[in-house]
Amino acid sequence: MQIRVLNESDIKKVMDMKAAIEATKNALKAYSSGGADIPLRTNLDVAEHNGQSLYMYGYVPSQSALGVKIVSVYPDNIAKNLTSVPATMVTLDSETGQVNSLMDGTYLTRLRTGAISGAATDELSNPDSKIFALFGTGGQAETQLEAVLNVRDIKEVRVFDISKDRAEDFAKRMKEKFEANFDFEIMAVGSTDQAIDNADIITAVTTAKDPVFDGTKVKKGCHINGVGSYTPEMSEIPEYIVSNAEKIYVDTFDGAVSESGDFIKPIKKGIFDADKDITGELGQKLLGEIAGRENPDEITFFETTGSAVLDLVVGQKILEAAKKQNIGQIIEM
Repeated sequence: MQIRVLNESDIKKVMDMKAAIEATKNALKAYSSGGADIPLRTNLDVAEHNGQSLYMYGYVPSQSALGVKIVSVYPDNIAKNLTSVPATMVTLDSETGQVNSLMDGTYLTRLRTGAISGAATDELSNPDSKIFALFGTGGQAETQLEAVLNVRDIKEVRVFDISKDRAEDFAKRMKEKFEANFDFEIMAVGSTDQAIDNADIITAVTTAKDPVFDGTKVKKGCHINGVGSYTPEMSEIPEYIVSNAEKIYVDTFDGAVSESGDFIKPIKKGIFDADKDITGELGQKLLGEIAGRENPDEITFFETTGSAVLDLVVGQKILEAAKKQNIGQIIEM
């Protein structure tokens, strides 16, 4: 049995952001049409090492995508000079059940998480959007920026972080990284109001437990991506937006409603009804089952908490491209 091993560098050689965005669209359509078997993830506590091991697995027949992403959360790894959230994607041949690849799950997660925001922005934001506000400069922020740059002709990016130094460093690095392919200016801003002033697109990718901007100051027609809130305690999107956006979309309905504090907190307060107020899954919009933006003044909001269906489909496309280009290390079992 041959297993192809793909590190971050290998993945970048075979999968660019545009291809990843298309792969996430395919994944969402498969999920929303009932064409994906995605069980609830399995969580195992490893108490003696203050760790947790998570298994996100499933099967998407239309994409020949079968596999499992193994994610560990070990906070004490930092003291050992190791990443605190290591991840590995394992794919299997859907015809034989044999493992056929191992790939860097940490970068895969960043890639598909950026790509799904790119897909939502492509489908829901106004086509003439020019100003992008990005909240957060952590490990997920770079692909969030890259995805939006790929789907809209952004001219101005404003970055806000609780650390101005981090925001300035991020802006400098991203300008150097992307200026050859995109014509834009990027700047760190000192206030949240400055970040969202007249912004056409807003993405929040933080670990905040309280809203990171004033929803009442968001302009008409803005599209908002909520990326960072994946636990009930986390909520970075203002309740005003959740309650007043004309249209609200999610990656997976059950996941978003049960995991994201952006929804859980207003539901508990009785100011939000998920069944009535969520327009639907983005996959349903892609399938033509529900409407998207219907006029340029609508505020649209997309919430993602992530799903194994994204890892499976994007991972399978990476593997197919790597095979075609003969990228990666082959090991025999």
